[in-house]
Amino acid sequence: MVKFIKFAVIGGAATLLQFLLLGLFVEWLDMAPTLASASSYGCSAIFNYIANYYFTFVSKANHLQTLPKFATTVAVGMALSTALFAVFYYFLTNFVLANTNLLSTAYLIAQLFATLLTLIVNFLMHKFWIYRR
Repeated sequence: MVKFIKFAVIGGAATLLQFLLLGLFVEWLDMAPTLASASSYGCSAIFNYIANYYFTFVSKANHLQTLPKFATTVAVGMALSTALFAVFYYFLTNFVLANTNLLSTAYLIAQLFATLLTLIVNFLMHKFWIYRR
């Protein structure tokens, strides 16, 4: 349970970074929301790897062992998160929030839902595959 709490704290910080980058990419760089979601996920993954390696799992495994596994996990997580984001964003912009004042925040709401659903998959992959000795 302690590892899950640490994982959640690190994940929260990485998620905050992801949301900040998402907003920057969409609002300032005028990037398409789905591309911005995937890009911000990838960028926050670097922080996530370092923090989880040293703080959450205090791994003694060699980076040559953990980094390829982490990259695979990031690819799975990014694919899952991006697919979920695209589905949520589509439904929010076309049905749920269409013609409302909240339409401009649809990408943030979609990212929130996608992030919550990928949390469990990411934790299980980290705990049982990446940092296992």
